[in-house]
Amino acid sequence: MIDRARIRIVSGNGGAGSVSFRREKYVDKGGPDGGDGGKGGHVIFIGNKNINTLNDLRWRKTFEAENGEHGHGAKCHGKDGKDLVIQVPLGTLIYDENDKQLFDINTDGQREIVAKGGRGGLGNQHFATATRQTPRYAQPGEPGVDMEIKLELKIIADVGLVGEPNAGKSTLLSRVSNAKPKIADYPFTTLTPNLGLVRIDDTFSFVMADIPGLIEGAHEGKGLGHEFLRHVERTRLLLYVIDQSGDNDTAATFKALKKELEAHKKGLSEKPTLVVLNKEDMAEKKPTLKSTKKRTVMSISALTGTGLKELRYKLKEMLSDLRD
Repeated sequence: MIDRARIRIVSGNGGAGSVSFRREKYVDKGGPDGGDGGKGGHVIFIGNKNINTLNDLRWRKTFEAENGEHGHGAKCHGKDGKDLVIQVPLGTLIYDENDKQLFDINTDGQREIVAKGGRGGLGNQHFATATRQTPRYAQPGEPGVDMEIKLELKIIADVGLVGEPNAGKSTLLSRVSNAKPKIADYPFTTLTPNLGLVRIDDTFSFVMADIPGLIEGAHEGKGLGHEFLRHVERTRLLLYVIDQSGDNDTAATFKALKKELEAHKKGLSEKPTLVVLNKEDMAEKKPTLKSTKKRTVMSISALTGTGLKELRYKLKEMLSDLRD
């Protein structure tokens, strides 16, 4: 999934005003009739809920709007340049070349003018006065904006799956949602974030996001998860998936995962939390991680389906409270 892009955008130049004089048979000394230039097109970004990647912007480096036409005689206005509309996924942040955030596009249909087109110049008809009846001057059009911008996608999802490699996040996502992620019995199967729609009933559904597994030091660039940690920043709820098979220390794993999240961004680990201990069918001892007043711990098996119904309805309960 492409979640970063750097592009150049150029809005349209305004058209120049016209220097023209009325010339008609039997009309003596026609006055100035130069028309105005058309305005240049804007570069506009629009949020689209049906797009989930910046892939369309990755390979094309320059996006240019149309220039405005020059004015004409007989007070004819030049044609305005067409706006250039660029559709981006929800959760797209737009920065200028100095890393200053310009816009945060997070709702479907949100429309932001990132580069305004130049204004068209006035024709000479506007400069006639009692003492200057034949002005031979018209305004040039204003130039458009030429700038480099950076785009960064932070997925907007209700539930973000967090866990170590091979903890069973992809299997869980495939069992409770419509997503079809790659599943294998080796670490780092998930190389890019996956999104799935979880439908509880006809009135309630939510989006679940799975990011690559986290290992110790992920916030420093180790493993793959660090590249996508920002995607859990916008989730309403964190769902920790911890492997309880063999002799794994579930409490230590949970502590390590929270530490990585907090190192990435202060306060991130304090999001509303639900913990699932996966691979119940392979557990050899009682898990060391228990439920407390601040967190609920559930035991499941994504492979066999044990506990998945209860998990879905627990997520519904928690998300209903958060949405309210």
